[in-house]
Amino acid sequence: MTANRDPSRDDELIELRQQVDELRGALRGAEERAARTDPLDPRLWAGRAQRLVRFGGRAARAVVHGRRRAAPLTEGDADAPSSFERWSDRMDASRFVGFPVDWRFSRVPVAEPAAVAVVLHCHFPELLDELLEGLRAIDEPFDLYITNSSGTSIQAQQLRLAGARHVEVLSVENHGRDIWPLVQLVNAGILDPYPTVLKVHTKKSAWREAHETLDGDGAAWRASLVDALLGSSDNVASILSAMRADPDIAVVTADASIAGPEHWGGDLGLVRGIYRRLGMPLDPDSLRFPAGSMYWIRGFVLQGLRAFRFERDDFEPEAGQIDGTCAHAIERMVGLLSEEAGMRVLTRSDLPADPGEACIAPRARLVPFYLPQFHRVAENDRWWGKGFTEWYNVVKAHPLYPGHDVPLRPTELGFYSLELDTVREQQLELARTHGIAGFMYYYYWFAGRKLLERPIERLLESDLDQPICIMWANENWTRRWDGGDTDVLIGQEYESVPAEQFIEDVMPLLRDPRYLRADGAVVLAVYKLAQLPDPAATVARWRERCREEGVGELLLLQVDVGPAMGSLRDAGAIGIIDGSLDFAPHNLDWVATEIPADQWDARFQGRAMSYRAMVDGYRRRLASLPEDAYPGAMVTFDNTARRQWQPDLFTGTNPYTFRRWLTACAAAVADREPDRRLIFVNAWNEWAESAVLEPTEQYGRSFLQACRSAMGAG
Repeated sequence: MTANRDPSRDDELIELRQQVDELRGALRGAEERAARTDPLDPRLWAGRAQRLVRFGGRAARAVVHGRRRAAPLTEGDADAPSSFERWSDRMDASRFVGFPVDWRFSRVPVAEPAAVAVVLHCHFPELLDELLEGLRAIDEPFDLYITNSSGTSIQAQQLRLAGARHVEVLSVENHGRDIWPLVQLVNAGILDPYPTVLKVHTKKSAWREAHETLDGDGAAWRASLVDALLGSSDNVASILSAMRADPDIAVVTADASIAGPEHWGGDLGLVRGIYRRLGMPLDPDSLRFPAGSMYWIRGFVLQGLRAFRFERDDFEPEAGQIDGTCAHAIERMVGLLSEEAGMRVLTRSDLPADPGEACIAPRARLVPFYLPQFHRVAENDRWWGKGFTEWYNVVKAHPLYPGHDVPLRPTELGFYSLELDTVREQQLELARTHGIAGFMYYYYWFAGRKLLERPIERLLESDLDQPICIMWANENWTRRWDGGDTDVLIGQEYESVPAEQFIEDVMPLLRDPRYLRADGAVVLAVYKLAQLPDPAATVARWRERCREEGVGELLLLQVDVGPAMGSLRDAGAIGIIDGSLDFAPHNLDWVATEIPADQWDARFQGRAMSYRAMVDGYRRRLASLPEDAYPGAMVTFDNTARRQWQPDLFTGTNPYTFRRWLTACAAAVADREPDRRLIFVNAWNEWAESAVLEPTEQYGRSFLQACRSAMGAG
């Protein structure tokens, strides 16, 4: 996709170059000031000044390459323990864990988790009985996790009286208030199975009585929160019914316990610094969070915190602080992230008296694209060297700006080979438990010659109940990994073998009972349909042969890559295809990144775009989605691994905005028959483009959990 230069920006380029000259003068002054400070500061000052001097060149490139510019990110408090700078130093060359390692050995995961988890933090054991008594209002199975920083033991008999089916006490230090213990549960995956969580703690707030804007003392506030969230079995049932009927309710808290921007206090800079970990922009005026840190909450809102990779050192030592700590910042982020995910933060009285039926069926059918590149083939051995797979590209990427998450590193599945059936078994289990309806395999067919076909053929030979469909990825393979006409390794040669033959070769796939159908029709996509010599005749022959072979009707979709790249104009109107599918980021709005120009590696010559801006633009487009169009979303797109210094990439990727994108797609197809509520996702495992739903060290399962939540199951 090409963003054309706008001549009207020449004046802006001239101004930027003038700024460079001014900044060069600032460099000498910065170095002189640094020399008068402590020994660590010269490098800090000089480094910052050098980055500013480089600003002009990269800012100028951004003006040329970006169609328009998103609001730049604002730096946070660099001196805070959770600051981006300190966090980056800790993450450098380290493997993230984020919870006590001995938990891996000392605890046994719950075999059959309940639908509800209660997380109770106990620091004041004299208040524990009050909370346990309140939990008896939960009139359905729940699992109870107690993080105990009190230094005193908690008796199992005391906990069983609360009515929990499973009880677990985890001893933690008095660090990070009730928030760091909660985040450790998240990082350890303990809360992964739960769609709904109740968070409570033994709260004392003696300072509250003297606070100008908050009424009542700590005991009264605690009692009001507990009564609103528990109180009676009818009250709890009503809250749970509302959350189960409306998957977009993120948080329910007590009346008068939602605070806004007037309660930023000393936490705004901290949140800005934390958001930089994911390159996320922040609107300070949008703050709306549950004060008091007690609430019913959608599991995903907590699970997604894993993407920020919080560690112990992010949290200040306990000193009785009432504001301005990492714990206070995360308390505010709960509300911000809920709304970023397209969900709402409500008080108890905001809930409807009659919420309606629980949402049981998925909102839509999520179908991510699946890359079968991760195994050896003779062609790759010849073109790239013996042993080559896509993993070679993945691991060689170098970051281009602070916080750039490359190379991506797999966790649960490892650097796998798709020659192994066990890998597909694990992928299926992950997909099923996170709301994935099936995979759309990229299918590579070059004039009768198949490539990378082994994974899908091994799947067909197995008894693995994995729904699949295919997209004919009918573009050239090139050394640039761009599908173009230069440095072609193997090309599409329609004149040697007619495209009509393609349907014959894939007929065994289409016949398979596991093949994905919509209203009985098999779902088949073509990447660049307009490049076929005679699309109308080819498609007519495909349909005829499918009927003759007993496959039935086709739901034939072209990928909407835009007319310049191979989409038919008004194809649906002339009856060739049944519709189109959106394949982000193709044919969507590209808006320049929020990452400031002075933060980029001087060698960067690519295009950097805003993930949030693309999402916002596409959501507006979905308001008028044609009936024959199928929406799409992407985890991200970043091909640094393939094109290091000249990539296209999107910044600000995160599971919360991704969930909002998915829910907008689901809303756009909500009035269709359930089988036709298809949403295509880029991608399940495009590791060299960072479009990955599979678990990573950087994000854990958080993108998968966004899928499950968006479809209404978590």
